Amino acid sequence: MQNRPMKRRQLCYAVAALQLLGAVKLAAQASTGQMDLTGVLTRPEVQRALSALDAATPTMAQGLAALGAIESPSGGEQQRATEVARRMRAMGLADVRVDAQPNVIGRIPGTSGRAIVFVSTLDDLASIPALQRAAGRPPRVEGTRVVGPGTNTSATTQAMLSAAEALLASGVKPTHDLVFAAVAQEETGLVGMKALYAEYRDRADAFVDILGDGRSITYGALGIHWWRVVARGPAGHSLNGGVPNVNQAIGRAVDRILSLPQPPAVNNPQRSILNIAMLQSGAVFNHKPDSGWFSLDIRSLDANVIARNEAAVQRILDDVARETGLSLSMQPVTRTPGGQIAGADTSRLVRASVAIARHLGLQPTLGNAGSANLNVAIGGGTLAIGLGGERGGARGQPSEFADIPAMLRTAKHVLLLALVMGEAR
Repeated sequence: MQNRPMKRRQLCYAVAALQLLGAVKLAAQASTGQMDLTGVLTRPEVQRALSALDAATPTMAQGLAALGAIESPSGGEQQRATEVARRMRAMGLADVRVDAQPNVIGRIPGTSGRAIVFVSTLDDLASIPALQRAAGRPPRVEGTRVVGPGTNTSATTQAMLSAAEALLASGVKPTHDLVFAAVAQEETGLVGMKALYAEYRDRADAFVDILGDGRSITYGALGIHWWRVVARGPAGHSLNGGVPNVNQAIGRAVDRILSLPQPPAVNNPQRSILNIAMLQSGAVFNHKPDSGWFSLDIRSLDANVIARNEAAVQRILDDVARETGLSLSMQPVTRTPGGQIAGADTSRLVRASVAIARHLGLQPTLGNAGSANLNVAIGGGTLAIGLGGERGGARGQPSEFADIPAMLRTAKHVLLLALVMGEAR
């Protein structure tokens, strides 16, 4: 009898210790991006959806072969957009439409008025249509690959469509709208994504840019500004003298711009870069050109660094113009927005994606320097991630291919992330 109070105290201490240990474990999970998926994975409808994806793998591969066969250069995506819209309607997505970009958008309706938006890229590199025609045959399934130009990027659209179809077949009823969008003109200024973001920014809790199976997960955006610097001056025959000559202005400007102090290539936390890659002017040996241009690539995680570099370049151009009597102007080509959102790395979106990647057998790496459709959302202040990683190889080459197991993992990642993020918290 006398030992009972002591035993009760020992039991209380043990319970308290276990509670403390649990709290510490939860805190550790939160700080390292871990999330327990048990509650999601054990739901019957989730198991049905995952099983449906496994069973549909051969159909998914054939679907990619057909989608990849459609020529879809950036700015010429209409035929592929029409096919994606047809598939969305056939599987039963709601409110399927093709907008002016042309983006293809469909959804699984929720009840909250909020949305989680999944994004894939509809367009290919400009060089791929010629490769598709030169191949002489459409993409085909070869073992664990779908081989042929047009398959690599399209694997993400096929994975997204397959995930959406499995979700619909499972009978899942999300709280938030699950929006699936294949966007156009990613390669030429993120035009489609900008239109999609303008439509959904006020009610989207997050955007997910589908770029791979989740082997890498990006939650921040690298700002990238591309400029064409144009020089103009009087043309003339060589016999009339060599100067003034636009090439003199181009040469001086290029030398001074590349001499601007920049961070080292390594140990550069802001990822700041200033580069000139292309110089073009003139057509014949014995004439002075009346114009020429060079490219300018400025990028950084810090928008202030980009602005400072652009201001420094403009000062150089002004100086060279005064010295040579020639005209130099900066013309924008593309401006990819950048940005960082406080707490994004420990957000539920990132933690869920990390947990899903690990469930799929991957060891994901995290990064804050995305450069794709997600940049538009992050630049606008909306949480977004890019699911990077494996999808195939030889992109933009005659031997281009998509990896079928990677495409299946991508589809499963999208499906599970839709289930986790589609629920109210």
